[in-house]
Amino acid sequence: YVVEQLGMSGIDPRRICFELTETAAISDLVAGQRFVEALKQLGFSFALDDFGSGYSSFLHLRDLPVDILKIDGTLVHDIIDDPASLAIVRSIHDIGKAVGKKTIAEYVESQALFDRLAEIGVDLAQGYWIGEPQPLAELLARDDVAGPPSSV
Repeated sequence: YVVEQLGMSGIDPRRICFELTETAAISDLVAGQRFVEALKQLGFSFALDDFGSGYSSFLHLRDLPVDILKIDGTLVHDIIDDPASLAIVRSIHDIGKAVGKKTIAEYVESQALFDRLAEIGVDLAQGYWIGEPQPLAELLARDDVAGPPSSV
């Protein structure tokens, strides 16, 4: 289905990143690995969503072929005023880098938060300060969606 939709859309698969929850990915680890690896061969990327919440296991960083760790927004939101949250976000970023993953921070809602994340070295940011969610039809109508990945 994904391949069929990709062919009809004309969107460069490098512009699409699927988000996996850790729970879904590990419920059938072997099948999850096969699915991710097959779509990665087509150019898609994958993010492990809400990393740092729940019972994330560092073993999954080794075993799941994801490209990006999405740092849970409840941790990110508090890094300006809470030294513990800052230390955890910094540690998640450092571990991600050590195992070859990019990091993305959720809930970025201010310049101050964006700047602090940049100081840490987080690769990408997501949140209302960056841009609000859009319906798929509006996103696909944009002129810059079919090109190489950069800003969408």
